[in-house]
Order: sequence, then C-alpha cells, then structure tokens
Amino acid sequence: MADTDESANNQPAGYVPPEVWTWDQTNGGQFANINRPISGATHERELPVGEHPLQLYSLGTPNGQKVTILLEELLAAGHADAEYDAWLIEIGKGDQFGSGFVTINPNSKIPALADHTLDPPLRLFESGSILVYLAEKFGAFLPTEPRARAETFNWLMWQMGSAPFVGGGFGHFYAYAPFKIQYAIDRYAMETKRQLHVLDTHLADRTYLAGDTYTIADIAVWPWYGGILTGAYGAQTFLSVADYPNLARWTDLIGARPPVKRGRIVNRIMGETQLRERHDAHDFDVFDL
Repeated sequence: MADTDESANNQPAGYVPPEVWTWDQTNGGQFANINRPISGATHERELPVGEHPLQLYSLGTPNGQKVTILLEELLAAGHADAEYDAWLIEIGKGDQFGSGFVTINPNSKIPALADHTLDPPLRLFESGSILVYLAEKFGAFLPTEPRARAETFNWLMWQMGSAPFVGGGFGHFYAYAPFKIQYAIDRYAMETKRQLHVLDTHLADRTYLAGDTYTIADIAVWPWYGGILTGAYGAQTFLSVADYPNLARWTDLIGARPPVKRGRIVNRIMGETQLRERHDAHDFDVFDL
C-alpha cells in the first residue's frame, strides 16, 4: 500500500519502474528520433572528403566548437598543416548514424576527425581526445613543463566529466524536456552552480585555467561554461550568473580572440551567425567577426 501511495507523487502520477526496462520510441521529447538503446549504423552513407589534411565531421555544439576553435587557433599561430574541411553532421536528421560516420566514431557522437596525413587515415573521436591529439601533433596549446601540463589535463578532464551534468542534466530538463520537473531542475541547477563557483574561485588569481598560459583546457571549458554566461539555455537570470565575476572576465577574454570568434560559428545551424561548412579560410570573409 505504501508503494502505491508514494507512486501517486511520481511523474507521471502512478509511475513505477518496471522490472525490465523496454524502449518506448515515442518517449523522449524533441530528441526521440536520435536516441536509441543500441549502437551501429542505420543507413549506408559515405562521408565526403575535401582537399585538406584534416577532415572534421561535426556540428556547432559546445563539443564541436572545441575542435574548430583549436583548429583556428593553430592556423592563426602559423601551423599551416592544420588546414581542415569541416563537414556538417546534422544530428537531428540522424547523420551520425550513417555508415561512414560510424566507421570513424562507433559511438555516433560529434565531433569526429580523420587525419589524412597518415595512410590509412587515422580516426579520432571524443572531443577531448581530438584536442590532445592536435595539441601534441602541432606542439601547441599544451605545455611541456610538468606542472602546467598536469594542470591543463586536470581541467580538461574536469570538463569532460562535468559538462554532462550541465548539458544532459540542467540544459535538458530546464530547456528541452517535454515538461518541467522541479526535482530534476533543482538537482542539476545546484550542480551547475557549484561548477560555476569552482571555476570562478579558481580564476580569481589566474588569467587562464592552467595559470598564465592559454591551453586546450580553456578551449574545452569555454564553449560550455562561457556559453552559460552568455546565453545558453536562456538561463542567465535563473542561475544568477552575475555572481561569477572572475568567470565572466575569463569568458570575455577568451571570447574576444579572433580564432575563437571564427571557430565558434563553424558547423553552426542555429543563431544569427552560421557557417554551416568550412573549407577555406576565406569562408569567413562574409562575416564581420
């Protein structure tokens, strides 16, 4: 009787988890058509290959922006071999389940990268893995001094482990879920604010996350947490982002960099400034960045 009475407060009312979970394909809100409990390709589709050494298949989400920002930073620093083609993968249309994409990333998540300077091309998936690979390949944005290098990895791994609470947690339940669940929003808002406070406290006496040097840690963290301060999920007021002045200073500092301005719009399909695909540096000429 107690279980029955308590289930009346569940959402939906009366819901009790079954003994064995089964997939309801109609459940999932606006993401129902791209989420499924199995992996693998759903259709045959070869990926296009451009003329540059690096072939990126991505979407301009925070995870996608990490890679395009780093690539633009590398080019701005004089690493001509970092030239790349950025092909759009529209996850809302299921492009990530095409056979060519799954060959590069069996996890069917953006971004994915193929390095054609090797034969056969080397595949890379997971944004953090791509950042480390590129930083080591070009010897840039990853310190060699042991303490600075360790601190860079500390914050890179922090981002990789923490951001799902922000995107899949707070962002999903606050902005995208088909109905509002106070328990879920409160739980993830608390964790999101804790993470914002972690960054704000750390940046109180440092220019960048690893100290005085701009690194892939900053490039990884900025699209997610700088994004929250500048408009992601429409939650600035809800999360009281004005409470984090050190994080705001860092957000503005990174956001003012010309390579960041370029990288953040590549493969973007939402917002006023979009570069759906990037194949040449002159593709940016039409924008006032």
